[in-house]
Amino acid sequence: MKEYEAYLFDFDYTLADSSRGIVMCFQDVLNRAGYTHISDDAIKRTIGLTLEEAFAEMTGVTDAATLARWRKEYVSIADKVMNDATMLFPEVTEVLARLKEHGAKTGIISTKYRYRIENFLLRHFDKLPVDIIIGGEDVNTPKPSPEGVIETMKRLGVKSENVLYCGDSIVDAATAFNAGVDFAAIIHGVTPRSAFEPFPHVFCTDNLVDILPGSQPTA
Repeated sequence: MKEYEAYLFDFDYTLADSSRGIVMCFQDVLNRAGYTHISDDAIKRTIGLTLEEAFAEMTGVTDAATLARWRKEYVSIADKVMNDATMLFPEVTEVLARLKEHGAKTGIISTKYRYRIENFLLRHFDKLPVDIIIGGEDVNTPKPSPEGVIETMKRLGVKSENVLYCGDSIVDAATAFNAGVDFAAIIHGVTPRSAFEPFPHVFCTDNLVDILPGSQPTA
């Protein structure tokens, strides 16, 4: 595997599985709003979208005030339950530590709120294990806009040709393409390998260890 100067990651379904918490929060809001027919799988397929986008996709509601109210309700519930219902993928600790040993810079770009990612990571690490986290509150335009990746590259002082972005969804693939960086599809979530075929990517893998310098991943 090529060695990069910086390795950037999505969070949900890339570094951690928070699907149980996400489903709990969405179902609570949706049920109280009368949308009792939406399945857990339908919710999981929206992971990676903004909360407003996810609610709109599942319900067909486009009213901005309603979507904003649902987002606030979701956040209020998530502040109580999300971190307890989130699981770090087992290889993540090793991968981040080995990247640091190689002198690589690391970052997270997610539609999830930065404070929630920070709070979760500090449950598992003595200090934040990455150099920078860009959350949904830190950008004006969410993924697949390249804004978060471009801002991260600026802060880390790296050029696009020296960056690998890792994510689990076609939103992440499009984000990498729009930012002009290499992309690794991490098959931890609900997006199949075939969905990544239209996008430029380095490879697909179900194990983050494969991104490490010198590894021999299977495409």
